[in-house]
Amino acid sequence: MTDCQQAKIEQLTQENAHLQMQLEQSQKMAALGELVSTTTHEFNNVLMTIINYARMGMRHDDKPTRDKAFNKINQAGERAARITKSVLGMARNRSESFEATDLAKLIDGSMVLLEREMQKYRIGVEMELEEVPQVSAMGNQIQQVILNLLINARQAMPDGGRLVIRLKPGEAGQFVDLSVRDYGTGMAEETLHRIFEPYYSTKSGPDESGKGGTGLGLATCKKIIEAHGGKIRVDSSLGKGTCFTLRFPAIRSAPAAPNIANATTQSASMNVSAE
Repeated sequence: MTDCQQAKIEQLTQENAHLQMQLEQSQKMAALGELVSTTTHEFNNVLMTIINYARMGMRHDDKPTRDKAFNKINQAGERAARITKSVLGMARNRSESFEATDLAKLIDGSMVLLEREMQKYRIGVEMELEEVPQVSAMGNQIQQVILNLLINARQAMPDGGRLVIRLKPGEAGQFVDLSVRDYGTGMAEETLHRIFEPYYSTKSGPDESGKGGTGLGLATCKKIIEAHGGKIRVDSSLGKGTCFTLRFPAIRSAPAAPNIANATTQSASMNVSAE
């Protein structure tokens, strides 16, 4: 190989690394944009509720009407507090190092941000969260994956439907499985083989909520899960729906060090039904 050829290869390698860095930055910005859109939308809903019931209370002097208005304002305020807590939790999870992570808490935080959106699109959400070991993860990245899968599931059911989120221990307690199952449109086999390709998308662009259509979401999800030593699997049938399953290695306590934390989450079960 000549010096000229070697120099050309080194140049192409550097250019490829630079493009890869740009792609990763685009993926991060796309995820951040969808998160900002979701959070802003949810806060706007809360503010409109507070404003409307405050006006109703000001227009009426009778106690029953004012009590109703105060009750609705209080409920909206509590929801705003939950949203703030969830966003702050995500901010605290910005660590670039792997830490013991409670997946159930990440799921709960994601649902706080998407609960009203699921209700708006008539999606009934069932959460089946079993007691599982913690996993070693970058919490913000895994929450990004969870949000992406939940939004995709919602978009796959334009006329409403059922969404099931399951968290359960894997084989012999060595793994933790997290699945997001929708009963929507499903995917054809040719689509199924390409969904993890960068920039491949079946969507024409963002929907009315400002989400989806970049083709970066699932490619990023796959890369994140594999970087965590895990696997992502998808099963889908046209007209029957789609199930994404994430498998993470579980944190296991060392026999020689029984005091090392191997915390498990408390079992949780919650139904969020569309109104």
